[in-house]
Amino acid sequence: MRLGVLDIGSNTVHMLAADVHPGGRPLATTSDRTVLRLMRYLEDDGAISEEGVRALEDAVTRARRVAEQENVDELLATATSAVREARNGAEVIARIEAALGQPLQVLDGETEARLTFLAVRRWFGWSAGQILLLDIGGGSLEIAAGADELPDAAASVPLGAGRMTVQFLPNDPPGEDDVERLREHARATLAPVLPDFAALPRPDHIVGSSKAIRSLAKLVGYPVPGWSGNERMLLPRAALGSWIPRLARLPASARQELPGITPDRTFQIVAAAVSLHTTMTALDIDELEVSPWALREGVLLRYIEQLSWSGSQSGRRF
Repeated sequence: MRLGVLDIGSNTVHMLAADVHPGGRPLATTSDRTVLRLMRYLEDDGAISEEGVRALEDAVTRARRVAEQENVDELLATATSAVREARNGAEVIARIEAALGQPLQVLDGETEARLTFLAVRRWFGWSAGQILLLDIGGGSLEIAAGADELPDAAASVPLGAGRMTVQFLPNDPPGEDDVERLREHARATLAPVLPDFAALPRPDHIVGSSKAIRSLAKLVGYPVPGWSGNERMLLPRAALGSWIPRLARLPASARQELPGITPDRTFQIVAAAVSLHTTMTALDIDELEVSPWALREGVLLRYIEQLSWSGSQSGRRF
């Protein structure tokens, strides 16, 4: 069957269509994105503005049409931190569902971390042993760790690249004082969740997923041979740290000329780099590997797994 995953995130509305069958790996057929940067539509009281809600409605309507054109049998529609935490979240969800013509599943932060961990585990395989995962979205940063498909510890903290840009780096380019304020905020925000991960065995593989991390890896990382002739990208903490002052000195218009920095990431790549570097430092991570699979693939994999166990395509949630 052909499934679609609609991921309504803080930065983009992304529809991924893939051909799937129980026991097989998803084969992507279409990827369609609308860049929103939803955090810029947040009002002082935490509500998404009317302009932002209309932009969301337009984006999900477009995604629904693409899914129909791709003959998607079922569309799995999810939303993450920006929608779930908005003061007017219930109204926003109702309007998204009306535009989609179907229910929307709003993922809490821990579920988001667990589904992303599942995707990373399947990509790297059981031989990868103990995995520690970092994933940076627009609104939140997820951390998960474990040796199985379900992590032994999972956490979501509000250190997403879009959120931190709006709160701490509003100027273009940002000043050194603002960057340092963000770094201090990230340390304080991470502190309560760190003991859960420090108590676990030392990871065999430390993995980063998400578009922001892939972008930073293209900028500061390097490739190494992978499995089946594929290259793997590694992202060293030292190289990332040395690039942060350089990124912060450049205006957003100049950052998109750098390797890996696409126009939709140029405004928030500094905040992503600071959040990631601070997290790697706090967890004593020198280098991480980049996973091409993340949340959308995790949603697909969980749904396929439920199909294989139930033999039914109806009434399943993930």
